[in-house]
Amino acid sequence: SEAVTSAGADVVVDRTTTDVTAAVTEPVDLALNLAPVDPAELAALVTLVRPGGVVVNTTVWMPAPGDEERDVRGIDLYVRSDADQLAELVAMIDRGELRVAVAERVPLAELPALHARAAEGAVHGKVVVVPPAA
Repeated sequence: SEAVTSAGADVVVDRTTTDVTAAVTEPVDLALNLAPVDPAELAALVTLVRPGGVVVNTTVWMPAPGDEERDVRGIDLYVRSDADQLAELVAMIDRGELRVAVAERVPLAELPALHARAAEGAVHGKVVVVPPAA
């Protein structure tokens, strides 16, 4: 939670120990889901969003839920390869305008183990996968 608050969050709710729907006590404009969660947990996010708000989901195997009656939109967000955009992000990092916290570096040979740890929810932060030396 320290990493999240240092990035600017006012309140942090750890969904592994606290029910998000119980912790959020007033309607929010936006619910952003970045992690693989149970489909029921994802669907419950809609109830936290005010009418006219949005649920954004980045997990590709579950569509973002919405509620047409309350005008709550569900948006699915996917990564798209864009070399020009990537180059601009690199330039922003070089200029110090964008900070990426790298939690660990993993050799390419350990990629299967990294995926297994990620599936268990044991990977926190950004991981750089390092190819073998040429």
